[in-house]
Amino acid sequence: MNRARRTTMASLVAAAVAGPALILAAVPAYAASDAMVSVFHGIPGATVDVYVNDELTLDDFEPGDLAGPLTLPAGTYSVKITDPTDATKIVIGPADIPVEGGMNYTIVAYLDADGKPTAKPFVNDVSATMAGEGRVTIRHVAAAPAVSVSADGATLVPTLSNGEEAVADVAAMEYAVSVAPASGGDSVFDTDLDVPEGVNTIVYAYGDLAGGTFAVGTQSIADLGSMPDGGVPGGEAGLANDGSAVPVWVLLAAVLGLAGAGLAGRRLVMARD
Repeated sequence: MNRARRTTMASLVAAAVAGPALILAAVPAYAASDAMVSVFHGIPGATVDVYVNDELTLDDFEPGDLAGPLTLPAGTYSVKITDPTDATKIVIGPADIPVEGGMNYTIVAYLDADGKPTAKPFVNDVSATMAGEGRVTIRHVAAAPAVSVSADGATLVPTLSNGEEAVADVAAMEYAVSVAPASGGDSVFDTDLDVPEGVNTIVYAYGDLAGGTFAVGTQSIADLGSMPDGGVPGGEAGLANDGSAVPVWVLLAAVLGLAGAGLAGRRLVMARD
């Protein structure tokens, strides 16, 4: 890795671990009064219904599903997740979630570090990427240990724990990626990772690794290099791979494999539209 590339990667560390406050500041305030809202179901073994303001919005929502984006006027919404056979059996909520116009959110239902169901709205960074760059967002929403991720020898994500995300803009190119325990130790996984230009690839690692329900899914928000005036990019799910590069979800599969459970033969439940 040459000095210029190493300097660029090292400068991304602060942005990668600064958290939601920095991401909120990075997203421009659009004049539009509506927000784009997606919902990702990351609770293993539970088909659920999702209610917004006591109205059934998502019916028989399965683990790994990604719904949306939905267009919602700015305001505060009451969201609850229930058993599909009995709406009085509440899995999560009700919780009040504020939605700001011109923003792009993904509400994620997942297991916390103790394996209990919870939900969190993440703000998707839809600010324009610079020419020749792509964006990678990694969201750790699985009951699994913290990890460290490096690219071309420079630490990109020093520590990522349950409920946290890391966001970084990098040159759109192929990187030599290594994964190691955040607590220290040798690399346990190495691969070449391709980062597309003008795309925010959001990766969700979810489920319970120890319980054998680990899975990964993705959400892609494209056209960030030339965002339409006054528009808010939406998002689409998928794990498409043209065979030319290792997709981001392969990296996350290795990341969550640090707990010691083998991933061989385990079905990956992929997010779908």
